Amino acid sequence: MSGAQTDGAGAARRSDLVIRFAGEAGEGIKSPGELIIQAAARAGYRIITDFSPPAEIKGGVSFFQIRLSTHPIYTRGDAPDVLLAFNQEAYDAYIAELRDGGMLIYDPDRVTLDPDQASHFQTLAFPMGSIAAKELRMPIVKNVVAVGGLATLFGLETDHLKQVIRKLWLRKGEAVVETNYKALDAGIAYVHEQVNGAAPFVLAPADEMQNTIHVSGNQATGLGAIAGGVQFFAGYPITPASDVMEYLAAWLPQQGGHVVQAEDEIAAVNMLLGASYAGARAMTTTSGPGLSLMVEALGLATMAELPAVIVDAQRVGPSTGMPTRHEQADLNLTALGGHGEVPRIVLAATSVEDCFWLAIAAFNLSEKYQMPVILMTDTVVAVRTESIGRPDLSRVKLTERETWSANGANGQATDQIPLPEELDDSGYLPYKLTDSGVSPMSLPGTPGGQYVAMGLEHNEKGRGRWDQQTHMLMTQKRFRKLERSVTDAPEPVRYGDPAADVGIVTWGSTAGTAIEALDRLTSDGVQADLLVPRMVHPLPHHQLADFMAEKRIVIVPEVNYSGQFANLLLAQFPRHIHRINVYRGQPMRVDFLVDQIKDIIAAAHNGAAESAVPAHAEEVQRV
Repeated sequence: MSGAQTDGAGAARRSDLVIRFAGEAGEGIKSPGELIIQAAARAGYRIITDFSPPAEIKGGVSFFQIRLSTHPIYTRGDAPDVLLAFNQEAYDAYIAELRDGGMLIYDPDRVTLDPDQASHFQTLAFPMGSIAAKELRMPIVKNVVAVGGLATLFGLETDHLKQVIRKLWLRKGEAVVETNYKALDAGIAYVHEQVNGAAPFVLAPADEMQNTIHVSGNQATGLGAIAGGVQFFAGYPITPASDVMEYLAAWLPQQGGHVVQAEDEIAAVNMLLGASYAGARAMTTTSGPGLSLMVEALGLATMAELPAVIVDAQRVGPSTGMPTRHEQADLNLTALGGHGEVPRIVLAATSVEDCFWLAIAAFNLSEKYQMPVILMTDTVVAVRTESIGRPDLSRVKLTERETWSANGANGQATDQIPLPEELDDSGYLPYKLTDSGVSPMSLPGTPGGQYVAMGLEHNEKGRGRWDQQTHMLMTQKRFRKLERSVTDAPEPVRYGDPAADVGIVTWGSTAGTAIEALDRLTSDGVQADLLVPRMVHPLPHHQLADFMAEKRIVIVPEVNYSGQFANLLLAQFPRHIHRINVYRGQPMRVDFLVDQIKDIIAAAHNGAAESAVPAHAEEVQRV
């Protein structure tokens, strides 16, 4: 990793450090990481974590990774600087990813090293289990022993760790706190002795960050939904989206809302539509397999013109795929999936912080345009935790749906409210043809506002009609809303040099990879410009048109095989683009993207009509 300095004692001082804990699922590999996170946050470091559990319920090898930095960071880090392997399987699975010159920490009672591999790294035999079981007679504190050792390696203040330990375990009694203090001190003492007092990975002091919170993307989505006024949530558990439902189940009822765990995704989305018809701001969360089941109801929401917010936390497909791994491959489904033409708005979060603000935007767009809005996250931003600024709630502005009353917009007041069967087309028109495409909605119980919201084609009155004129007019109406929605598209992410003739366009969490790639390119004297739209369907032409027209080279990196986002761009902006696609179930690495961009620029300078880089250069990416 970059950013090494030297302090007065000669130890390397780093501004950036990546630590990976690897072991058996259920072995508690997250526990030491979470202790370090809280202590590092107190010390002012910026933090991004990543958790990769096995897909098998019965368990398997997994890792928990922490990146600590004194400066802004946008990815989990390309490769770990420190790998703590709890067992042989973890060592075998992840040793190839430890960077050259990094440190391998292993329990010699459980791990046997390959001498050829070990020659590339620093190694530290750390008998954590033995120290906990024999010296402390408390095997359960093995992970706290590990924390003490790691704190010694990168110079984290012991006081911060002891504050966290006291906060976590004081409720269990002072004796438990003291036991964990002893475990921490034992780990510190052992590693201090082994490295002769010179910490090999000392972090530079961090400036204390004010008014921050440390949350996951799923938690931020739940927070944003509450700030966005959600009143009803229905969902069915599915990795990696389940945390949103669990978060809302804990907090939404305290805000007067309701959470229902449905029997399946089909039931969940239809509950959502029923609540929306009744006037509630309603949502559900799912992942690719669940969204596939919701597609028919998505068409109903479009035809009945009901607001609906659906969060799609993407994972690897097709079918059950790889439930705990990363891919950006649901875009075709979210933007285009459905029988017939099903206009919907699709947003894509680029970061944990984006999850909060785009959840609010999803509700506002859905309510304003009376149509489904899909907020796409993915395994990277959904599961990872990150230090972000505490959201400024004064910035939250809620848009309410346009509603109807007998004295309202598209009905005339009457002295006597007629019964539904007596109404003619001069009464309430739930699907009135308007310039904007939006018709005021009548909430159930509104006198004179009775109507049927159905999936059959209908006239302005909501009565089923099958003639060609009605279908043409209503199709145009539904698409007018979609076309106008781009004027309310959230601002795109912009980064880099606007004057550069090399442009990078991407979406979702790959934005973080692109930002760090641009920083590395700049340090190498290569200038590039980055644009990341947060609305990916419909594409906001006013945000993209000049960029796509003026850049000499346009590069589109994304984590899928077919270049789904590139295909949407080409449909609207026909020109040559360079695709960079990876699809191994892991996020795109920064060093990989830097190399690919350099190769594309070199090929263009040499007069090649096409990029010298194949569209699918996955084989050269070590993940």
